[in-house]
Amino acid sequence: MTTLFTKIITGEIPGRFVWSDETCVAFLTIDPMQDGHTMVVSREEIDRWTDADTATWAHLQHVAQIIGRAQQAEWDAPRVGMMVEGFEVPHLHVHLWPAYSHEDFDPRKVMTDLPDERFEAAAERLRSRLRTDGHAANVPGPGPLPA
Repeated sequence: MTTLFTKIITGEIPGRFVWSDETCVAFLTIDPMQDGHTMVVSREEIDRWTDADTATWAHLQHVAQIIGRAQQAEWDAPRVGMMVEGFEVPHLHVHLWPAYSHEDFDPRKVMTDLPDERFEAAAERLRSRLRTDGHAANVPGPGPLPA
């Protein structure tokens, strides 16, 4: 069964992408814990992270670290939160968000009903930082991924 994330990756549902390569994509979540909250998602529909092959899991962690460093720098955050859960969408994904205290690690404290402009501003900040950090080849522009 096609997941919500596959529909985002294929462009059936819009997403604010900040990373794209042959193994994974990264896009902002619609219910962020902080501005810049991003999910790194495998292109392959893998239900649980424990089902991923070693190379895919290692690649997602590598990309998560690149994005986490960019978030930390861009939002001047002392830490970057990371979480793997997969109950809402059974498709391998890693959540990353700028974190300022232990209270920022409570997934029940999400921001809802944020204006599109705020999401797009956060996505563009992260894209810009990733380009500055030398990852321009993996940073798509706004809008859907190229086919």
